[in-house]
Amino acid sequence: MSLQELIARVNEDLTPTERRISTLLLQDSTLLAFGTVSDIADRVGTSRPSIVRFAGKLGFDGFTSLQGWVRQDVAKRLSSPSQRIRQQVGGSGQAAPIRTALEHAVRETLETLDDARLDALATPIAHARAVWILSGETSMAGAVVLHSGLSMVRPHVNLVHEQTAARQLCSARPGDTAVIYDFPRYRRHSVVTARTLAHLGVAIVAITDGPLSPLASLTKTWCELHIPAAGPFDSAVPSVLTSEMITARVVTMLGSKPREQIDRLEDLWQRMGTFLEYVPRDEKRNPAQGRSRSRLDERDEKAEAQQERSAATQHVVREKSPRKAPPHPRA
Repeated sequence: MSLQELIARVNEDLTPTERRISTLLLQDSTLLAFGTVSDIADRVGTSRPSIVRFAGKLGFDGFTSLQGWVRQDVAKRLSSPSQRIRQQVGGSGQAAPIRTALEHAVRETLETLDDARLDALATPIAHARAVWILSGETSMAGAVVLHSGLSMVRPHVNLVHEQTAARQLCSARPGDTAVIYDFPRYRRHSVVTARTLAHLGVAIVAITDGPLSPLASLTKTWCELHIPAAGPFDSAVPSVLTSEMITARVVTMLGSKPREQIDRLEDLWQRMGTFLEYVPRDEKRNPAQGRSRSRLDERDEKAEAQQERSAATQHVVREKSPRKAPPHPRA
């Protein structure tokens, strides 16, 4: 459970001062993880006992327990693949906990992506002049899926690469939307580029891990995903699922335009011979079963039929031609 969820559970019972504490802690994650009671009290303009009471209202014994919980959560999320792979224990039972974690992540993602959240995420993408998609390394799968889907239903969709980001983004301007994927450990490229685009007036849609993310501070349009570990690496399943859900909602919002775009794309695929016309061997051997056959099979059959007709014609000609009379015996 995230800090945001803890606060949401007791939101109705919070005093005005405690609401100010909540706002501050959600905006500045480092203050809660590494600051002191006095640091927070000074920033909010309240007393130290108020901070301790706030921690108790969230279900902790005191501020120290709350801070320890936050630090433990941060450390868990920031663990590197090299650390995770050393913590694994060999054996055949490794798949079960990973499967459980992925199933939980899928359920949680679907619950997060309700109609209101999907509308909020998809609207700036559907109405943008151009869409720019950025990602960190471990979350790249979701960015690639979104780029693939959106580029087939609307124009001007760009997947931004770290090495060529400045050259690609030199035409970005207000009216555009940038969709940015990143999770702990955050990539400098993603965060710095997102800040630059926000400064240029580009609308930001952030797919990240929660309100403590540096991306969440740049926009009100963000989505919190729980990313489980699949072995030593972060799973791509939640971000890929989110990308597919967003693409489907954008298609709905665009009306007939995606149909026209897909029809043009399908025509180009046909003209360019994009797809292989493959027929399994057993179907080639049994064409009488009514299965579809390739053009090559049909051509071979026509050639065989032509050869048979030619042979039959030659046979008829030989039958009709006059036979030579046998020579007369000599006297």
